[in-house]
Amino acid sequence: MPHRSGVNGTVTSTLPLNLNGRLVEGIKLTFKEGKVIEYDAASGREHLTSLLETDEGASYLGEMALVPFDSPISKMKRVFYNTGIDENASCHFALGSSYPVNIEGGTKLSKADLLARGANVSLTHVDFMVGSPELEIDGELPDGTIEPVFRNGVWA
Repeated sequence: MPHRSGVNGTVTSTLPLNLNGRLVEGIKLTFKEGKVIEYDAASGREHLTSLLETDEGASYLGEMALVPFDSPISKMKRVFYNTGIDENASCHFALGSSYPVNIEGGTKLSKADLLARGANVSLTHVDFMVGSPELEIDGELPDGTIEPVFRNGVWA
């Protein structure tokens, strides 16, 4: 679970998103202090706009998942246009609500308490894929050391 206000930078999707039967491709999102401040899509931009306008929380991330590019679903080299399957082929992020189970006792917290603890709250939760064979991810340890996490789309 990303911290609601801790995401900065730009991300581009690598697979099309079937958003309630409407295709959105080439999503590009720029975040500042967690919020989407700029966005575009190669196609279906109007559907992305509708998603982001769902509520305040729809413009923040609720999930970041690391899935190696050599996963069994990815090896099928097929897009299913079904997020529940496609998310198993690729690293993915989700706009909208966080899962409260990611915070100790989170399922018992109010929306205000979840927000205060850095979780995102929204009526929506929509995954989009960002993984590729070129993906490189580094983690930063508390002492500032950089630790490789992903290289060439797979665990380092």
